[in-house]
Amino acid sequence: MSNEFSKPPKMMTIREIARLGIMPEHALRIMLKAGQLPALYVGKKALVNYDKLCDLLHNLNAASPISQSYKKD
Repeated sequence: MSNEFSKPPKMMTIREIARLGIMPEHALRIMLKAGQLPALYVGKKALVNYDKLCDLLHNLNAASPISQSYKKD
């Protein structure tokens, strides 16, 4: 039986993720505010589950609500 909790998740701040070049910091903050990031708050700081974010971005398609929120009307 595999234990899904055997490997702790890689938690990173928004600024750390933005430094990796995946997405701009501003876009990440917009997604966080909209509740679209897998994040945990520790005080005022949001820690994002990096592995789940990568999965989310990998499985993103053009019709998803995340991409729709960046379109200008």
